[in-house]
Amino acid sequence: MAHASQIKIPATYMRGGTSKGVFFSLKDLPEAAQIPGTARDALLLRVIGSPDPYEKQIDGMGGATSSTSKTVILSKSIKADHDVDYLFGQVAIDKPFVDWSGNCGNLSAAVGSFAISNGLVDASRIPHNGVAVVRVWQANIGKTIIAHVPITNGEVQETGDFELDGVTFPAAEVQLEFMDPAAEEEGGGGSMFPTGNLVDDLEVPGVGTLKATLINAGIPTIFINAEDIGYTGTELQGAINSDLEALAMFETIRAYGALRMGLIQHLDEAAKRQHTPKVAFVAKPADYIASSGKAIAATDVDLLVRALSMGKLHHAMMGTAAVAIGTAAAISGTLVNLAAGGIERNAVRFGHPSGTLRVGAEATQVNGEWTVKKAIMSRSARVLMEGYVRVPGDSF
Repeated sequence: MAHASQIKIPATYMRGGTSKGVFFSLKDLPEAAQIPGTARDALLLRVIGSPDPYEKQIDGMGGATSSTSKTVILSKSIKADHDVDYLFGQVAIDKPFVDWSGNCGNLSAAVGSFAISNGLVDASRIPHNGVAVVRVWQANIGKTIIAHVPITNGEVQETGDFELDGVTFPAAEVQLEFMDPAAEEEGGGGSMFPTGNLVDDLEVPGVGTLKATLINAGIPTIFINAEDIGYTGTELQGAINSDLEALAMFETIRAYGALRMGLIQHLDEAAKRQHTPKVAFVAKPADYIASSGKAIAATDVDLLVRALSMGKLHHAMMGTAAVAIGTAAAISGTLVNLAAGGIERNAVRFGHPSGTLRVGAEATQVNGEWTVKKAIMSRSARVLMEGYVRVPGDSF
């Protein structure tokens, strides 16, 4: 029988922060995939190598983790006062769907670089030497991100001495500003705290009633205390990801938290919304050894945080979850703030499995509602490969 030939699509494989993904210009996608829908999802699934019952993504560009099963579509912005529109697709590894419900904060660091190098930013806005300020419209969540991209001799500067825990080699620093990161289009009618409370009693059948901070900032996140579920906050991936009962517990917490936040209407909807919300557990500072072997002292951090992404403990920290951490830490009375000492602060350094990360945020209360103008953190980004990605022509 005849088989369809492969087609090739211009693409760039990039690292952004502690994630990797395949980047596309919207105009380079096949016509059927230039609009949202089944064709686009099928194409991206095939590019990444999903669904894969072996959970290895051998026949695609994915790396078989939530951090490396990612796609990005960029185009010149149709939004006033923005340079580029950024759409993120989190590709499931063993299931046939792409989750469009949230942003990837780590890959946000690579958006400005790609946009400049691919002509999506007006040349007049790019200095010959200095820092290009790229105004990004994050289309998944309807938010603005400002990326400060270093430029040398008219080109993006990717090499440098900025070190990021969770990334092996140093690179150039890219500062990101997540503007007004509290969600408006998710559950809770636009509130940063969808239940109206800084701390809730979250009833989780089979687990118990847990104290929880449910927040929409950066990405919808459920924060719980590590000690309430039998952890210390110093755990590495192996302690969680090898424990099927623990993973099932976290997924149950996630589902009931999503329901309480108004992100879903029925529990069974959580299975089709894997990217959001996130579940994270927090603890007071303690000494531990990071996954690289680096010793982290209790005095190095303000608190400890471990977070799950796509059903597994993340090897470092999702950028969007870091925004949620920074925002919650700035608001007295949240579980994050209490773990960090319960004091007022506009920046926090937290310990994660790969090391530490600092994020800044300033929160204010207006008419009884908490707001945050922006959250700031530094990441790095680098092009790993560019050219074409190939997929069978009948795969979408």
